[in-house]
Amino acid sequence: MEAVAVAAALGFLLLAGAGGSAGDEAREAAAVRALLTRLLGPGPAAAFSVSVERALAAESGLDTYRLSGGGAGARVQLLGSTGVAAAAGLHRYLRDFCGCHVAWSGSQLRLPQPLPAVPEVLTEATPNRYRYYQNVCTHSYSFVWWDWARWEREIDWMALNGINLALAWNGQEAIWQRVYLALGMTQSEIDEYFTGPAFLAWGRMGNLHTWDGPLTRSWHLKQLYLQHRILDRMRSFGMIPVLPAFAGHVPKAITRVFPQVNVTQLGSWGHFNCSYSCSFLLAPEDPLFPVVGSLFLRELTKEFGTDHIYGADTFNEMQPPSSEPAYLAAATAAVYQAMTAVDPDAVWLLQGWLFHHQRTFWGPAQVGAVLGAVPRGRLLVLDLFAESQPMYIRTASFQGQPFIWCMLHNFGGNQGLFGALEAVNRGPAAARLFPNSTMVGTGMTPEGIGQNEVVYALMAELGWRKDPVADLEAWVTSFAARRYGVSHKDAETAWKLLLRSVYNCSAEAYSGHNQSPLVKRPSLQMGTTVWYNRSDVFEAWWLLLTAAPALASSPAFLYDLVDVTRQAAQELISLYYEEARTAYLNKELVPLLRAGGILAYELLPALDKVLASDSRFLLGSWLKQAREMAVSEAEAHFYEQNSRYQLTLWGPEGNILDYANKQLAGLVADYYTPRWQLFVEMLVQSLAQGVPFQQQQFDKNAFELEEAFVLSTRRYPSQPQGDTVDLAKKFFLKYYPRPPYMVVYFSCGSF
Repeated sequence: MEAVAVAAALGFLLLAGAGGSAGDEAREAAAVRALLTRLLGPGPAAAFSVSVERALAAESGLDTYRLSGGGAGARVQLLGSTGVAAAAGLHRYLRDFCGCHVAWSGSQLRLPQPLPAVPEVLTEATPNRYRYYQNVCTHSYSFVWWDWARWEREIDWMALNGINLALAWNGQEAIWQRVYLALGMTQSEIDEYFTGPAFLAWGRMGNLHTWDGPLTRSWHLKQLYLQHRILDRMRSFGMIPVLPAFAGHVPKAITRVFPQVNVTQLGSWGHFNCSYSCSFLLAPEDPLFPVVGSLFLRELTKEFGTDHIYGADTFNEMQPPSSEPAYLAAATAAVYQAMTAVDPDAVWLLQGWLFHHQRTFWGPAQVGAVLGAVPRGRLLVLDLFAESQPMYIRTASFQGQPFIWCMLHNFGGNQGLFGALEAVNRGPAAARLFPNSTMVGTGMTPEGIGQNEVVYALMAELGWRKDPVADLEAWVTSFAARRYGVSHKDAETAWKLLLRSVYNCSAEAYSGHNQSPLVKRPSLQMGTTVWYNRSDVFEAWWLLLTAAPALASSPAFLYDLVDVTRQAAQELISLYYEEARTAYLNKELVPLLRAGGILAYELLPALDKVLASDSRFLLGSWLKQAREMAVSEAEAHFYEQNSRYQLTLWGPEGNILDYANKQLAGLVADYYTPRWQLFVEMLVQSLAQGVPFQQQQFDKNAFELEEAFVLSTRRYPSQPQGDTVDLAKKFFLKYYPRPPYMVVYFSCGSF
């Protein structure tokens, strides 16, 4: 495709959201001033002057900010072409001039006095029309139990990081309920269809129905309330919220209401049987398709307004009923036409994960059928996993459709130090230089957040950079100094070691999903290889402890100390597991008792105590969020069980067992530890009795433990206990490894 045609294809999107009245500019400036007050307090916020003028971006049409002023007696001048641009400029000033740090785990905002002057007027325009954020799964793995206060902090974080395009999918089930009732379904049929709150992401993409539901009336009301507040705040900054649209999935009850309807039942998903999966897909040619699609979008936009970009995923991790290009084109066109019947300016945001997940199905003809079924420039594709498996290369820049280069990074909201910073750093610039590139933005699309903040800090910065960071080692050193509020040689050296090890996964087929034996149901076949030298993690651990006397007043440092101690424990568990497995295979009972005993009866309980010292690593905090969403004790119990299922069994029979694993105090003590103790006991029993280890029997016994944890009503502390530095130091002194454990593993496949 010629470059001129590419530019024409992008024209529609480049104009989307442009313009705006003087009233919009004033509202966006007021939103940034309010953010300043929330972030810094009214006194420090008064030292900044904020204004928004669209004319600042008149030449490029791309978000631009300008910084000036500051110094003794002078206010810092923040000017942005949008509220998001002004907020990004504020973040740039706080980061580069004040040495501050904004993060999920806690921000470091000690401002120098007087505020530093900007030596020369600094004007910066982003090279990216869009800086996108969120994955459909993030709403279940991270956002599901949030109240407005937590959403407010997240939207502030989004604005400061220059995000201008994001999903806003709360409350859609309340709209669907109205539509289904209008179509003639009963309330009981609707209740049977919706999943529980922790699994709504997969209901929304057609993977699941019914599982761990239903949704309560109070849930619908609270989500409608939240969605209105979320949209109001996002729009106040000039962000573009992406609303949901009809993808074609319908409840089975539609066949009762309309006996002649043409539907296809898709295959099962995620090891669930058809009681919970095998969703019904409305045929694109059925006259009911545009009726359902337009009913939903009309009701949705009547309730929430619109910014004209909509998300829908018809075949996410599900094989279409036909591979014929004509069918795929018709199915795609039907979704788009249902959007434009209500909103002629509709743009469809499509997660490109389907092309990655089932590559054998999605050949050139099938991909082309989908991409060509929507007018060029009206389909905006998220290249969802571009840091590892970029689809723009395989699809010739999505055959002319605009796309956003996205970093997925995390699966299931897992913890575990992980990243491919070099690939992330160089990926967007390479995509922009790809022949006839149709890239229009960068994005962050993790399944879960609240982990590996260095990775997201870099990716957010790249949304405003034309070129990669020249020196990642220098960048990560500055990151550490800002994060802790002071430069410290040992802490900075620790971060350099982490950069060259856990954050340096360079193999193409790496996985951002924690496969550590710590969080997996034990067996004799578990992998323990990692892509880095474990000694780098252990040395970084030691260096952080060395820095603790100077940095222990920093909440971010304490978080990192727990996180790196947790990672070191994860490495140690792999090593003790290898030792126990070798002893068992060699029929050596005493070494098995030693290694297995340390792992299951000492190391895991000690790790739980370290985790319990920080509120950000507590199962009690996690479950408290769920319970506080409820309006009755019965509802609180239901939400807590939803949350427990997601963290562990992920289905009634361990269907996607431990996919969303976390290392939280309480979860380690009462879920992972008993499972490991059972494994060690059965290995010892097998060796002592001279009979083979029965994995199938172990799995059955382990499931009983796992299910008992999910169904338990035990309450867990939501306040930390113990001194983090003292507990981490004791853990270090007892378990810090010596040779021969300081060995190198290079296979890039698990943590």
